[in-house]
Amino acid sequence: AEIAAAHDSSIREFKVPNSWAQRPATEDVVGGSWAPADPQHVGAFSAVAYFFARELRRTQRVPIGIVNVTWGGSAIETWMSARTQGRSEDAAAEQIARERARGDSVRKAMQARFGNVDHDPGLVNGVAVWAAPTSSDSGWASIRVPALWESVGYADLDGVAWYRTTVTLSADEAAHDAQLSLGPVDDDDITWVNGVEVGRTRGWNVPRNYHVPASALHAGANVIAVRVTDTGGGGGIYGPPEQLHLDVNGTSHSLVGEWKFRVGEVGALAMDGQRLNKIPAVVYNRMVVPLLPIAIKGVIWYQGESNANDETQARAYRGQFRQLITSWRQAWNGGKEPNVPFLWVQLPNYMHPDSTPTATGGSWPIQRESMAAALALPKTGQAITIDVGEENDIHPKNKLDVGKRLALVARKVAYGEKVLASGPTYRSHTVRGDSVIVQFANVGGGLVSRAKDGSLGAFAVAGADHRFVWAKAKVDGNHVVVWSDRVPHPVAVRYAWANNPVGANLYNREGLPAAPFRTDNW
Repeated sequence: AEIAAAHDSSIREFKVPNSWAQRPATEDVVGGSWAPADPQHVGAFSAVAYFFARELRRTQRVPIGIVNVTWGGSAIETWMSARTQGRSEDAAAEQIARERARGDSVRKAMQARFGNVDHDPGLVNGVAVWAAPTSSDSGWASIRVPALWESVGYADLDGVAWYRTTVTLSADEAAHDAQLSLGPVDDDDITWVNGVEVGRTRGWNVPRNYHVPASALHAGANVIAVRVTDTGGGGGIYGPPEQLHLDVNGTSHSLVGEWKFRVGEVGALAMDGQRLNKIPAVVYNRMVVPLLPIAIKGVIWYQGESNANDETQARAYRGQFRQLITSWRQAWNGGKEPNVPFLWVQLPNYMHPDSTPTATGGSWPIQRESMAAALALPKTGQAITIDVGEENDIHPKNKLDVGKRLALVARKVAYGEKVLASGPTYRSHTVRGDSVIVQFANVGGGLVSRAKDGSLGAFAVAGADHRFVWAKAKVDGNHVVVWSDRVPHPVAVRYAWANNPVGANLYNREGLPAAPFRTDNW
């Protein structure tokens, strides 16, 4: 519907093709052309950028050109110059050479371990030989499920591997249809039950849920076979244990435990785009450098997932992000606009929610904090998105709210309007007895809970022992009162401090979500 309704030629996008270079380019971008926002072209636009521009058009009434300089899965290091990062211009070439040599070494080691597995013998001319229940797996290795196979003895393996297990069903159970849940599989899978294909899915973070017809089942041992293709990074059946089960006629059979495992095909460790776009400076050299002479109104930045794989990366992002903003401002348009507006999307909610608060909260809240630290720079702003993400999808489908919130920030930061562009943000707190009173800025028309009973979620408190527990919280005017019977003497409070802060429901009356925060630095 959004595509069909797009009819605004005053919004145009230029997509810079994905490209890279070992040294700064001396020529123009490798291609691309301007396209208008109409049904024939807008489907290829950045959705966030389009909704951002469309929202701005309603208030600014000026043409907006989007220069789309993006490469999915990239790391921040590739978007900065070598000089900014204290690297020599030869460093990229040297790193690429090392990566290629490592790829050759890994492939040789894999072939020595598993044989010359260039073509999967488990799938021959479309026939799933290793999925057949009559095919013996007695010579296969054992593997713990769920787990990424790299963590259980198969480091550096990219390619195809097969999993098999059995589930014993009664005659009554086998007479009914079943539902098979495998959780997410990295990257792609084809799944069979007793040799009958029940489903196939592409995507490393998509939970697998397959219908199994009763005609595929029988009393006794039923063979489940899963062929997994991994193109890079982690591989295998790796999701939460509670997502691994076969449900039939009211009974849930857990699939957690030891499965049989066999490598079918060893993939090449190629220098593909998802390796190249993490090498420092190479994308900047080819996709950004040719654009530096042009004048721009501002930058909107949506990146960070690839720098939040662990807490060390997430903490390092604090300095890297400030470096990027500062260096781009110095380089763009000859540095004529040293405070060109720079806006970004803070990482959304993602991953399996924590049942109890963890000591650090995970890498994503630390990453959000690292991004927010850049608000100390002039002419910056961020859109909070901890309520638009999805547990199992790193790329949330709700791009509309992201674009709208970014546009609000732009109206304030880039266009100087007096608008409320943020949800509630932490200002200060006071401990009173067994409670913590939290004061907020950006309350707008007032603080509200989105729960029907007015309660607030995603707050946690800790005492002197530094152990956080979930807390109760309520709105009291422009304050929030937080407490827990388990912490009679609180010393710290956190809000939405998790990878996926389920229950975070504090907003202002303008409908903008409160920003995550913590009062400790533990």
